[in-house]
Formats: sequence, C-alpha cells, structure tokens
Amino acid sequence: MIEVKISDTTLNVTACIHATADNACGGLVTFTGIVRNKTKDKAVIRLEYECYEPMAIKEMEKIAETAIQLFAVKNVCIHHRTGTLQVGDIAVIIAINAPHREAAFDACRYVIDTLKQTVPIWKKEVFEDGEEWVAAHA
Repeated sequence: MIEVKISDTTLNVTACIHATADNACGGLVTFTGIVRNKTKDKAVIRLEYECYEPMAIKEMEKIAETAIQLFAVKNVCIHHRTGTLQVGDIAVIIAINAPHREAAFDACRYVIDTLKQTVPIWKKEVFEDGEEWVAAHA
C-alpha cells in the first residue's frame, strides 16, 4: 500500500500510522520533520514551502514504490506540507510498515533522504533580518 499526500493544512501522524496498519507487519517506523527555531545560528521566524504538486506526487509515489522493492516493506505513507509553517509545525511525515524492523528503518531513511533530493518542493526560510530560498533538503 502506498499513500502520498501534499497538504496546505496540518499533518497528522496518527493518520499516517493508521494508513500503514497491517497485521502481517511487526515493524512500524515513522519520521516526523518539524520546523526548528534556528538555522546556522539564525533565528527562524517561519518557513514557506512551495511545490509543483503533480510532479511532486509522482516522485513521492516513485520513491515509495522503490522503497517497497528495495527493502521488502509492505506499506509506505508520505505526507508533506506546503504553505506557511511556524516553528514547531510538522513539515513531513513518513510511516513505513514491514514484517521486520530493520527493513522499516532502512526504508524510512531511504524515503526521507531521496525525497529531499528529488521531489520538487522548495523552502523559504524567513529570519528576523531577511529571508532565503533553500533546497528543501538543507
């Protein structure tokens, strides 16, 4: 099972966990990316995410399919926010369900690392003294 979503509203970790529920799986690994209050010693006021949604969805689905093939996991859920996020808001959630924990951990790392490298999502960091567009993986 694959579920991918891009949303301009609050993401829900529990919904991602439920989306991957499978009694044949004993390992569930989640990653939650949260807006932090500092980047390179500069105080972050907020982040602004933009994306090219049709391409982002396709790329997220491709990443999930590859994770299933490479790591023998059963279920992959990837949700990513767009719009304005405040410090403490959730920017991304990944949930991976697999028969065994090692595969789930490996797949989760693969998904977040690949997402940051290939999915067309752009992030603007807003500071007290200005703003800067950066790659979403920065």
